[in-house]
Parts: sequence; C-alpha cells; structure tokens
Amino acid sequence: MEAFSDAVIAIAITVMVLELPTPHDTTWHALRDAWPVLLSYVLSFVILGIYWNNHHHMLQATTRVNGPILWANLHLLFWLSLVPFTTAWMGENAFASVPTAAYGVVLLAAALAYYALQGLIIRDQGEGSIVAAAVGRDLKGKLSPVLYVIGIGLSFLSSRAAVAVFATVALVWLIPDRRIERGLTAARPDDGGE
Repeated sequence: MEAFSDAVIAIAITVMVLELPTPHDTTWHALRDAWPVLLSYVLSFVILGIYWNNHHHMLQATTRVNGPILWANLHLLFWLSLVPFTTAWMGENAFASVPTAAYGVVLLAAALAYYALQGLIIRDQGEGSIVAAAVGRDLKGKLSPVLYVIGIGLSFLSSRAAVAVFATVALVWLIPDRRIERGLTAARPDDGGE
C-alpha cells in the first residue's frame, strides 16, 4: 500500500511539472507572464509533499491494513490525483474564482479523506497504537478543513486571499510533527548503535 501510494503521489507531481509552460523568450521578463502557473505549481508541490511525508510516516506506524483501510487510502489518492488538474486550471486562469474554488474543494476533500483514513487506522490498531498516540487531539487535522472551507468561500470575493489561506494551511503542516517518528523509535528494539 505504501509503495503504490508513493507512486501515485510521485506521478501527480510529475504530471504537474510536465504541465508547466516553457517560456519562448530567454529573458527573466518571460517568466513574469507565467507567475500564476509557477506559483500554483509550487503551492501544489508543497501540499503533495506534505501529504506524502505524513502519509509515509503514518503507514510506517501502521502494523496491518484491512479492506476498509485500503479503500480509504484509494479515496485519498483519488483526491490527490486531481491536484494536477485543478492546479493547472487555477494557474492557467490566473487564479480566477471558480478554478480557485475548485482547487480548494479538492484540497478539502483530500483533507477529509486523509482524516477518514487516519480514523480507520486508529480504529483498527486501537487507541494505544503509535498512530493514535501521534495524532493526539489532531488540532491541525481539524483546523485544516475549516480553513479550506473559508478559502473556498473567499475565492469568490478575493481569489488571492483564498490562495493565501490555502498556503497558510500548507505552512502550518510544514512544521514537522515528530510524534510518529518518536513513537516508531520507541517501539523498535535497540539496534545496537548501528
């Protein structure tokens, strides 16, 4: 499950970079016209990177998977696979309201799908599991969907403000959460210093 998920996220990032337009001029000014596309790409690359990192750690702490967990993971990957599409639509239309709102809807759906996957893993592994201990009260996980809803609403008033909200969520998640790594280290027997 982990390798398949890693591949889907890697493909999503690859699709996004292949969508980047190549300027036909050799000046820095030529990049100025592409700034919405480049900014959209950078934001989406960071968001996908955050999902990959957190998903990777969560699966490392997961001791077993079952059918519902597999389906929840596929549900998450579905929404993440739409990130390149909405990224391109938003960037190529210079953050117009509807594409920006659609981008926010995909981010919201991915956040909810991740939350559902995490919940199924905790329910299967138990409240004493590494994942449950690492998640704790999950303030960031509960705040993110609220901010995405605010961003979606803002996209019809000021799409730049909406993008700023989406970027804020990414910044909140950029701060690494070391609880899963600490839990995994504590659960592993001493490797003898190797």
